[in-house]
Amino acid sequence: MRPFLIIPLLLFGILVSSLYAADSSVVIQREHFIYHFDNPLFVRIADSALEDARRRLINILNDSLDYRPDIYISDNLTAFKEVVGAAFPDWGAAAALPYRHLIAIKSPAHFRLGKPLTELLRHEYAHLALAHRLGPIQTPRWLDEGVAMWLSAEWGWEQNLAMSRAAIFNTLIPLREIDRMNLFTEGEAQIAYSESYLAVKYLLDSYGRETFNLFLDKLRERKGTDAALFAATGSNYDNFEKEYFEYLRKRYNLMTFFGDTIYFWAILGLIVIVAGVLSFFRRRKKFKEWDEEEKYQSRDFDYGNPDNPEEIDDEDKPWS
Repeated sequence: MRPFLIIPLLLFGILVSSLYAADSSVVIQREHFIYHFDNPLFVRIADSALEDARRRLINILNDSLDYRPDIYISDNLTAFKEVVGAAFPDWGAAAALPYRHLIAIKSPAHFRLGKPLTELLRHEYAHLALAHRLGPIQTPRWLDEGVAMWLSAEWGWEQNLAMSRAAIFNTLIPLREIDRMNLFTEGEAQIAYSESYLAVKYLLDSYGRETFNLFLDKLRERKGTDAALFAATGSNYDNFEKEYFEYLRKRYNLMTFFGDTIYFWAILGLIVIVAGVLSFFRRRKKFKEWDEEEKYQSRDFDYGNPDNPEEIDDEDKPWS
């Protein structure tokens, strides 16, 4: 082969290989979803989680969700970025693109996602479903994140404690300001996500599904959040927020805060006790092993010169 052809052929081979790697996903079409997975073993897990989420969203949003979104789970960062775009931050694990009816998630087999795959799938699908329900409007961030967290059941001890601290120390974040969540600190973002979840839950529990959907209908009609809340609940934005914050302060107070922290310290104390007990038994077992070993070792030692144990007794240098 002529030398001047080697470099072009190598470059062509690399290009073909990269294109093949970027398009190596398996496409599996199901009744309600289209899966583009590098690892088809995740299809069963994803289909089960998303079908369950779809049933719940149809019920709560009064929407048919009669379209099939594309679900991508990528094994490599290059393929993931090709789907979501280069502007997506490297630390992000998942993305929902409602205008493309698309969800993209990094593969849990190759990336540390920080959350279970099923939770991420439900969360991102809720973003798609709410966008489909409301149409091309600017959805309030607290509503968008609240519905996603409500669907994926992202609530635990950490969120409970964060809300207790926020209510006690009066650091609750106005609902309007949650639209600026991307500029928040980590602590502020945790409060904002928790508030969003509880605001949606409060709407559903206190006013019911019909009122909640009336609120969504008015948003879809581009009435604005203030007018939509007033039409649905009889309270404008400010009054609804005041009512909601009063609910938060009653639910999260010193009693719940100390209850959560006492629970934490009790668990920590139990862990320390268990660790101490295990350490005691490990030491006890080790001592027994040493005792068994000593049974087979001689204790009758005859030493030569203690100052020079390697010295030998011969005629040229007798022992003194």
